[in-house]
Amino acid sequence: MTDPQRLSATDLRLAYGRRDVVHDASITLEPGRVTVLVGPNGSGKSTLLRGLTSLHRPSHGVIAYGDGAFAADLDERQLAQRVAMLSQSRPTPSGVTVREIVEYGRFPHRGRLRRRDPEGPAIVDRALAATGVDDLAERPVAELSGGQRQRVWLASCLAQQTGIVLLDEPTTYLDLRFQVEILDIVRDLAEQGVAVGVVLHDLDQAADVADDAVLLVDGRIVAAGSPREVLTAERLSAAYGVDIDVTTDMDGHLHVRPTRRRRVPAAA
Repeated sequence: MTDPQRLSATDLRLAYGRRDVVHDASITLEPGRVTVLVGPNGSGKSTLLRGLTSLHRPSHGVIAYGDGAFAADLDERQLAQRVAMLSQSRPTPSGVTVREIVEYGRFPHRGRLRRRDPEGPAIVDRALAATGVDDLAERPVAELSGGQRQRVWLASCLAQQTGIVLLDEPTTYLDLRFQVEILDIVRDLAEQGVAVGVVLHDLDQAADVADDAVLLVDGRIVAAGSPREVLTAERLSAAYGVDIDVTTDMDGHLHVRPTRRRRVPAAA
């Protein structure tokens, strides 16, 4: 991995056209820690994550790195040397193998003629193995299932070897075994000193994998801190509009469960 990087975003405002979607968000991703973004659909989680890549340029606010660099001063190649992102949806190119997709992750590390990358093949092999797709390396991506493709694109992010990794719902389309394995990879990245930001819908998974949690509602950060501080029954019930119970098991793990649908009083 490259040198760990701290990412600090201050007062980010992100818009689609004239409509603001994320309002004055401040968030920090620390090396060696997993920061999980949670919130109901439409709360701005994915938009904020894309904003942290700086490819969705904020209309207001600043993104800075631990070495003093500012995202606004960097070109796309320089940003890709610092931040890798797994989006919710990726194209499925025809006639391209799994290995070729994973090799895409090496583009910011190649020379200007895109030929010199002596460490690339070994790094690609490790990324394939880490995500469990090494046996699919020579197969066309178009032949794979949705869950297999998800792991292939994650392998491409790992091959990019950045100090910051952003993952938007990485367990989507995966069966239970691979959900567990992907979350293990997330923890492994943090243990290697990477700053990880991840959007998760499953609140139990969020509580289990997070060092830090951020709760968004209507494009605003309403709580940030440790999972125990953020993932409370009161906060989550208000955010999601259902009654949510939060318990702690004998091992100290949080468990989040909706108890019932909140009834809306009948009109008088």
